[in-house]
Amino acid sequence: MRKVSTSEYLAFLSMKYGVEPDQLFYALISAVENQKSKCGKLSIKCREKQKDKTILLITFGSKVVAQFPVTKEFLLEQNNPIKNFKKTGMLSRRLTKKNDETHSLSIRDLRTGMKKVNLKARVLEIAKPAYVVTRFGNYARVANALIADETGTIKLCLWNEQINSIPVGSVIQIENARVSMFRGEQQLRIGKNGVLTPVEKAALPIESAHSP
Repeated sequence: MRKVSTSEYLAFLSMKYGVEPDQLFYALISAVENQKSKCGKLSIKCREKQKDKTILLITFGSKVVAQFPVTKEFLLEQNNPIKNFKKTGMLSRRLTKKNDETHSLSIRDLRTGMKKVNLKARVLEIAKPAYVVTRFGNYARVANALIADETGTIKLCLWNEQINSIPVGSVIQIENARVSMFRGEQQLRIGKNGVLTPVEKAALPIESAHSP
């Protein structure tokens, strides 16, 4: 797979979120110098400064858009590298394709606010279901499952028939889920458009995620 350059990635974000390349480029510089900056509806925050690069976090409201390193050389370039790359027609075609795709991530990549998340994980345990009253006044069963892949663990909120559809130890495919925060803890939720599917004869190397 071809590695995406910093210029290409930022040009993609510029087009997707409707901000000018110059505005984005100078917002990056401002975030490095002042710890944070705004660029249209995007917020940029300096997460960490290292010897030759800075880790920046870009958010859109509560949604994490990107976290990536930028080098001093990149920020000191005379000609805006984002603007130069945005001129290529290939980027427009890639943006169209990207908008039709959903996120396929590992658990360690999940951030609160993410939507359309796809991932594969193993069910480690399922808590005893509890009965709750929904906002429509109906009773429903809800239980949290602890799931894991090779990068970490997270709780998956299960409702009604979902609880008995995935046995402990099985590998599941989750599609179109969202990441939310509940009682200070991240969890995955599957809405009415989400899909939860057991995967037969599948295995993941998850030992490192929960070993002592």
